[in-house]
Amino acid sequence: MTTTTAPMGKPGDILNWPMLKIRYMTDPENIARLLPPGIEPGRQPGVTITIYNFPVLNEPEYGCVVNVDANFNGIEGEYTLGIAIDQEAAIYGSHERWGQPKYYGETRYFRLMDFVSAKVSHRGYTFLEFSGQVTGEGEIPPEIETNEWWIKHLRGVDMTKPDWDFPPHVVRVYSKYGTAHVEKLQGKVTLIDSPWDPVASQLPMRGEADAWLWTPIFLDRQITLDAPLDPEAFIPFADTIGGSRWPGENGGPKAVE
Repeated sequence: MTTTTAPMGKPGDILNWPMLKIRYMTDPENIARLLPPGIEPGRQPGVTITIYNFPVLNEPEYGCVVNVDANFNGIEGEYTLGIAIDQEAAIYGSHERWGQPKYYGETRYFRLMDFVSAKVSHRGYTFLEFSGQVTGEGEIPPEIETNEWWIKHLRGVDMTKPDWDFPPHVVRVYSKYGTAHVEKLQGKVTLIDSPWDPVASQLPMRGEADAWLWTPIFLDRQITLDAPLDPEAFIPFADTIGGSRWPGENGGPKAVE
C-alpha cells in the first residue's frame, strides 16, 4: 500500500475538495436502452456517479455526474447521461460548444470530520442521497486514462421536418489522472424515484455500491469531435427531460412512466 499525505492548502480553498465517487452495477439491458444508436454498452453494466465542488468560471460549481460504462468505435469509456450543476452560467456554453449534458440541479455536499453527506435534487425532487463515514486511507492507483462520450447536435429551425443544422456527432473526452489522495468510505447510497432524474427506476442498483473520496491530479484533458451518429436513428434521443439526457418526449416527465 502506498501512503500519502492528505492535500494541504489555504483553509477554505475549494481546489482541495475531494470528489465523492460512487460505483455500482445495474442490469445490462437498462444501460443498452439508454444509449443512443452507435454507442454500445461496456463490458460491465457499471454506473459511476461523481459528486463534486470545483471552481468553474472562477466560482464554486457543485455538481453530480451520472455515467454508464459504454464504448464507441471499440474504445472503452463512459457515456454521460447528465451533469446536474448549480451554476447556470456554465450550462449553455457547455451545451453549445461541446454537447456537454449539463443542466440545473442542486447538490448539497459536505464533510464534517469523518462524516460525509451528499444530496442531489432537480425540479423539486431529490433523486440521490449518500451518508457515510471515512474508514481510512485507500491505495493510490496507477495513473488512469479515461474516455467519456458526449453528443453534440443542433436540430434544424424548420419544425415541419426532422432536419439538422448540425447532425449528431460523438464528442470524445480523453483524460489522464494521477491520484493525490484517496479515502475509503462506509456508507449508504439511496436512489429515490424522480420523474426528472430516474436513476432509481432506469439504473437500479444490483448489489452493494462502492464509495470513496478521491483527490485527482489533472495530467491531461483533450476534447475532440469524433464520428457522426445516424441522424435519423438519433431523433428520438434529441427530445430529453430537462436537458438531463434521460428518455424523454417534448421535455416532459410523462415519458418515464
